[in-house]
Amino acid sequence: MHEKTRRAVLGTGIAAAGSGLLTACGSPGPRPHAGGHGGVDGDATGAPARAGAPADDVPAEYVSPHGPEVAAVERRRGPGPVREFRLTATATTLDIGARKVASWAYEDQVPGREIRVTAGDTIALTLANNLPQSTTLHWHGIRLRNDMDGVPGVTQRAIKTGAAFDYRFTAFYPGTYWIHPHSGVQLDRGLYAPLIVEDPKEPLKYDKEWVVVLDDWLDGVGGRTPDKVFERLGGGKGGHSMEGMGGMGDGGKPGAKAEGGAKSTAKSTAKGGAKGTGVRATARRKAAPSESGPLGGHAGDVTYPYYLVNGRSPESPQVFRAKRGDRVRIRIINAGGDTAFRVALGGHRMTVTHTDGYPVVPARTDALLLGMGERYDVLVTLKDGVFPLAVIAEGKGRSAMAVLRTRGKNPVKFPRPKELDGELLTADRLKAAEEVRLTPKEPDRIIRMRLTGSMRRWDWAINDRPYDPSQRYPVRAGERVRISFINGTDMWHPVHLHGHTFALPDDGPRKDTTIVLPHHKVNVDLDADNPGLWMVHCHNVYHSESGMMTTLGYQK
Repeated sequence: MHEKTRRAVLGTGIAAAGSGLLTACGSPGPRPHAGGHGGVDGDATGAPARAGAPADDVPAEYVSPHGPEVAAVERRRGPGPVREFRLTATATTLDIGARKVASWAYEDQVPGREIRVTAGDTIALTLANNLPQSTTLHWHGIRLRNDMDGVPGVTQRAIKTGAAFDYRFTAFYPGTYWIHPHSGVQLDRGLYAPLIVEDPKEPLKYDKEWVVVLDDWLDGVGGRTPDKVFERLGGGKGGHSMEGMGGMGDGGKPGAKAEGGAKSTAKSTAKGGAKGTGVRATARRKAAPSESGPLGGHAGDVTYPYYLVNGRSPESPQVFRAKRGDRVRIRIINAGGDTAFRVALGGHRMTVTHTDGYPVVPARTDALLLGMGERYDVLVTLKDGVFPLAVIAEGKGRSAMAVLRTRGKNPVKFPRPKELDGELLTADRLKAAEEVRLTPKEPDRIIRMRLTGSMRRWDWAINDRPYDPSQRYPVRAGERVRISFINGTDMWHPVHLHGHTFALPDDGPRKDTTIVLPHHKVNVDLDADNPGLWMVHCHNVYHSESGMMTTLGYQK
């Protein structure tokens, strides 16, 4: 059986912040305009100031993130044992295996150390911002109180440089989640970490647990930053940043040799090395457009010089050690900005037990496909030897890996595992476990969200309307809501809903992020049981920041 604490290899969690309870959020101040910077400056003593909540200027007919309805739901969840954490977002130098890069991260490492609690615990985390930009912290996938969701200009004021914010909520639902900023394109730096909420009545039996975080990396390589890539892709033409990072100029024109774009990466980067990854090199050559059958065509806008597993490039992979016959739970998180990943464990088949934190009818497969923001938990019984946990950037022809070892030394190279080309599982093939299926019911409300835009015009939007914080799609507490995601574009989109889980059709899995293929429709059902203002957006960070996001708002 697994150890009582079930600590993952990534670390033992972020250090506790001390024995006292954290203070409440600061007093509300003037709410910043959409896209502007909020927060307050540090005080004269040098201590970080507290970034308070926005002033309550939500229209009277809608539930405010700070309203009594939100507090009432949180009281019903009940306060549990308080787990206190401190986290600092800072500019730093990171070792990603193949090279060292200048980037931003939590506590000087990537991924950030995991936050691990038990369902029912109260998380009390102070985020201090030492970055040169304002930031926030979004708790991806977990159903939490609305005023802790970390969306600047909607649920809180942005945390300015030198300021801090106290997040506090009950982690009521077990599962595999993660944290990242919801400010500009900061997600495509090193600002992310796993959030694991353990089930106190865990039904699974296993000997070890590993957390595996996948990422695509360009920050600090050859002068690149996500902000420059966003501008060159065209996001600067009409960017709708919640952090005031839009309007960065003309952006690239169709077919331009965009820095980091699919038509710009040097051939020399295809081998995964550090050479040839500078801006000038990438601007001189064009790579073939990225294509994927499972994703319906074009796989992504950005070709990255590196793809990482737990912050390591394949030149210096992380090594997981175990014994033959061990039963291992692997929690896999796609923290990428623009890349779907195909994952397989050489020499093994995996049994999928959860997706996006919720249990499914167990399903065996050779490989998994994860869109940005998706998570899968799998069980594997280990064979004897040394095996690659192989990761392919879907449609982009590049790879990353970790190594599983039960004996012997690590091979210098691995052949491509046949499992990568075997049975490929996606969420639409899964069924929700009986205990988490929604009670059958006709929807009280149907909301149609058409995903619109194109790579040529770079005008990503929902229903042809780029993000506007004043626009809300109304729902009411207690309703069964059906959202119909209709992809009218030539590219796939991983669509994420904050603060809820939805069910895919025909007793499909409970999820918070779903892949919508080009010119396809996906209907999802949810119970409106978590009042407030909640974002819906594509989890391609460059698409959402360009305008493919909107808000679901609870009416009083």
